[in-house]
Amino acid sequence: MTNYGGFRDLIVYQKSYSLAMEIFEITKTFPKEERYSLVDQIRRSSRSVPANIAEAWVKRKYPKSFVSKLLDSLAEEAETEVWIDMSKDCKYIDEQLHISLLERYQEIAKMLNSMINTPDKFCS
Repeated sequence: MTNYGGFRDLIVYQKSYSLAMEIFEITKTFPKEERYSLVDQIRRSSRSVPANIAEAWVKRKYPKSFVSKLLDSLAEEAETEVWIDMSKDCKYIDEQLHISLLERYQEIAKMLNSMINTPDKFCS
C-alpha cells in the first residue's frame, strides 16, 4: 500500500481541486441568465470531482466502496466535460481555453481510471 498523508496529498485531488477553482473564476464572466443553469451545473460537477476523491479516500478500507466513489468522481468529470463543451458552443469560452480545460480533465480521468483499475495500491 502506498503511504499517503491524506487525500490532499493525491495529485489527482490537487489537480481536480485546482480546476474546480479555475472553473469558478471563469464562470464569473458568464452571462447572468446562465447563473442558475450552466454556471450552477458546471460548478457543481467540477466541485464533485475532488469531493468524491476525498470520500473515496476515507472509504479505502473497503476496496469496493473506494472504487464506487472513484467511479462517482469519474462520472462527475465526464459531466464537467459536457458543460465545458456547452460553454464553448455558447461562446462563453474560446477554443483555446476549451482545449486546455478538456486536456486537463482528461488527464484527471486517466488518473482516476488508473486508481479504479488498481485499488490495491491505495486500499488497506
